[in-house]
Amino acid sequence: MDYKIISDGCCDLSKDIIEKYQLHIIPFYISFDDETYYKEIEEIGIREVYERMVAYPNVYPKTSLPSVQNYIDAFTPYVKENVPVICICFSPALSGSYNSACNAKEIVCEEHPEAKIAVINSQAATVSQGLMVIEAGRMRADGIPYEKCIEVLEKMKKTNRIFFTVGSVDYLKHGGRIGKLAGLATSALSLKPLITLVDGAIEASGIGRSRKKTVKKTIDLMDGYFKDTGEKMEEYSFAVGYGYDMEEAKAFYETVRSHVDARVKDKEVMFMQIGATIAVHTGPHAIGIGSIRQYEYYL
Repeated sequence: MDYKIISDGCCDLSKDIIEKYQLHIIPFYISFDDETYYKEIEEIGIREVYERMVAYPNVYPKTSLPSVQNYIDAFTPYVKENVPVICICFSPALSGSYNSACNAKEIVCEEHPEAKIAVINSQAATVSQGLMVIEAGRMRADGIPYEKCIEVLEKMKKTNRIFFTVGSVDYLKHGGRIGKLAGLATSALSLKPLITLVDGAIEASGIGRSRKKTVKKTIDLMDGYFKDTGEKMEEYSFAVGYGYDMEEAKAFYETVRSHVDARVKDKEVMFMQIGATIAVHTGPHAIGIGSIRQYEYYL
């Protein structure tokens, strides 16, 4: 039985990937003035978002999550065609998108009791959520049955990680996402935070005195994960996520790609622009590595 993979826009996947796996993406909205909200990508480009953030550092943009109605409108056409749906959402620790999708599922299923809709908390964001959505797309393309795909995704999400750094914690503070980073006096000390996204929440993973050293330490965090867990790098997918600085991003990508290749020959590392949904919380200078265990190793 065929099925449809849906994700909210926090997966940050390119148009080519979306088309390749026939994905349905429900965008977030972004505003710079608290009044006018634009659909991410559809009405405002990601580069424009970053350029505005850099040009106006004292203006903190806001995002608005997809509404319950947005999800109802997405689910209903597939349900009417008897096509099962798997919807993968941004971590509820950081957004209400997952709850919107769950509420929409209840409403649609009341009207269509035969509907098959699975809403999955990715426990992830941006590049690691994107990697998970790709794994779902790969399973669908490879003929993995609907129920099995759901089962694998629920196991897989526990391996979602992002190892990253930001320019400062100001955006995290402003957006109320400081969480376990509150103990880092980074602004006063001009230190750069190292952060890991674990189980959908951000955790402090260290500090560095220079941007260059802190960016490099994200690779050390990744290596530490595999050393501590005993997981095998060859069983994982990887992606470098970047913000505004393209020159820095390309250099970092080549470093990560070489680092991974030295351990797993010919392992692909994706290169992904971090979208506006995350950028409004991390600021324009987030950069790091996402990883997730591939579906084949659960079969």
